[in-house]
Amino acid sequence: MISYILWDIDPRLFADVEFLRWYGLCWAIGMMLGYQVMLKIYKQEGLSLADLDKLTIYVALGAIVGARLGHILFYDPFYYLHNPIEILPIRLEPTFQFTGLTGLASHGGVLGALVALYLYTKRYKKDILWTLDRLTIAASLLGFFIRFGNLMNSEIIGIPTQVPWAFVFTKIDQVPRHPAQIYEAIFYLIISLALFLLWKSRRFQNHKGFLFGLGFSLIFAQRFLMEFLKENQVAFEDTMLLNMGQVLSLPLIGIGIFIMIWSFKKFDYKQVQ
Repeated sequence: MISYILWDIDPRLFADVEFLRWYGLCWAIGMMLGYQVMLKIYKQEGLSLADLDKLTIYVALGAIVGARLGHILFYDPFYYLHNPIEILPIRLEPTFQFTGLTGLASHGGVLGALVALYLYTKRYKKDILWTLDRLTIAASLLGFFIRFGNLMNSEIIGIPTQVPWAFVFTKIDQVPRHPAQIYEAIFYLIISLALFLLWKSRRFQNHKGFLFGLGFSLIFAQRFLMEFLKENQVAFEDTMLLNMGQVLSLPLIGIGIFIMIWSFKKFDYKQVQ
C-alpha cells in the first residue's frame, strides 16, 4: 500500500495570531533574498546602492498591488464588486476579521511590477531593458518562495494522482494530489539560477533584453504546462478549454520570445552601423 504525504499545516505562524502567516513570511524571505541577489549584481557592476533601494521600493509595491488587483480582475471581479471592502486585507461580516492578502495572482504581480518599473526608469532616467535583465533573476527567485507560501496555505493544489510522492491536503479533502506548488517552485529556482549564471558569464551583455525575454518566456511556459496538473482555481474555468492561467500565459510567452529575437536584431543592426 502506498503511503502518501499528509499535509495538514496551519497557514498561520501562530494559532492565535491571524495576520502572521507562512505565506507572508515566504513573500518576505523571497523579497529579502531577491534584494541580496540584486545587491551582489549592483556591487559587481559598480552601481549606486541608493538606486537599488529606490528600485526595490517601486517594484515591491507594484508587484503586491498588481498581484492583488490581478486576482480581483482576472478571477473574481463580481464577488469584489459586491464586497469592495474585501479588496483590503479585512472582512466585516459576520464579524471584523483581518484576512491578509489571501488572493494574489502572479500575472497581475508581473504586470504591476512592470508598470512600477516603467515609472521608476522614467523618473530616474534608467535603462528599462538593462534593469529588467537583472531584475528577472531576483523575480524568479521570489517566485520560488511564493509557491512554497502557496504550499503552506494548501492552495493551488494539483489534480488527483497515484504517484508515490503525492500530497494529501487534509484541509481540502482526502485525495492524493500532485504537489503542483513544489513542481513550480523547483522550476522557478532553476530559471533563477540559469539566468544568474548567464548574467555572470556576460555572454549576452551586448543584447539588452535577452535575459528578460528568456526568463519571461520560460516562467510562463512552465506556468502554462503546469496548469494541466493543477485544479482550476475558480468555477468558471471548468467550462474553458484552457484555464485563465493558461490564457494569460500564452501572450506573455510570445512577448518573451519576441524580446529575445529583437535583442539580437537590434544588436546586429547597431554593429552594421
